[in-house]
Amino acid sequence: MTFAQSAVRLAGCAGVAFGWAPDAFWRATPAELGALVRALTAQEPIAVPDAGTIARLKEAFPDE
Repeated sequence: MTFAQSAVRLAGCAGVAFGWAPDAFWRATPAELGALVRALTAQEPIAVPDAGTIARLKEAFPDE
């Protein structure tokens, strides 16, 4: 599954689980989404990527 396919699936899940419209999902930060998921699943916090990590990932996996 590509990143884009995964993102679309996650956006749909956020809509069902949290009542988010697509624009709310795309405006949310990874930390905000993670906090809601943890609240529902009672999981421990996960490391949120910093700006440098995201920049390296974008360079390594550019959108086509």
